Amino acid sequence: MRQPIKGKTKMIRKRIKIRNLRYIMIVYFILLLVMFILPFYSAEGYSLFKNTTSQLGAQNTPNSWIMNITFGLLGLASILEVMFHLRRFWFQKVMLSIFGLSLILTAVFSHAPIIENLPYNEVENQLHSIFASIVGFSFTVFSVSVAFIEQGKVRRILALFVGLTATVLSLLMFYISDYSGLWQRVMFVISFAWLIFLFEGMRVYQDS
Repeated sequence: MRQPIKGKTKMIRKRIKIRNLRYIMIVYFILLLVMFILPFYSAEGYSLFKNTTSQLGAQNTPNSWIMNITFGLLGLASILEVMFHLRRFWFQKVMLSIFGLSLILTAVFSHAPIIENLPYNEVENQLHSIFASIVGFSFTVFSVSVAFIEQGKVRRILALFVGLTATVLSLLMFYISDYSGLWQRVMFVISFAWLIFLFEGMRVYQDS
């Protein structure tokens, strides 16, 4: 009778270990490295301030696969966090799953290159834009909705602040496009740092 009990105990421990892996935290550090280092190994004329991360992963662009793999890992990490920490909150679960899936699809369908006259697939470029828009929209809705499930006034205000910040920075990307790369990088730094903070808080709550 002892052997089955030991087997079950090992399985439970494995599940706990898998659940407690910091998926977004791990990929977040990769994202920071890629966002700020890859521009120096990308297309000639790429600017950290003007050009976006989507343009790092653009069609026919040097080392674009690095950015696209990072997008895919971010999406996968978000979906894994959903599976382990948002089971009871169906709306937030759906929104962050859409966010993660759309991130993966922005990696599958790439942006047009920043260098003119290079061949590229316009349909793929359009699909990238659509999924990138869904990424932004779903994240904003998710962060605002988290304010209704968070424990504590400060955490609720922070969730609303992140949603508002993501919206403002997205508008800045559109209206002050010469600094699109800067606005987007600031948005990514804040958004994923907050997701780490959010899920760390959920881990503490679940373990208590």
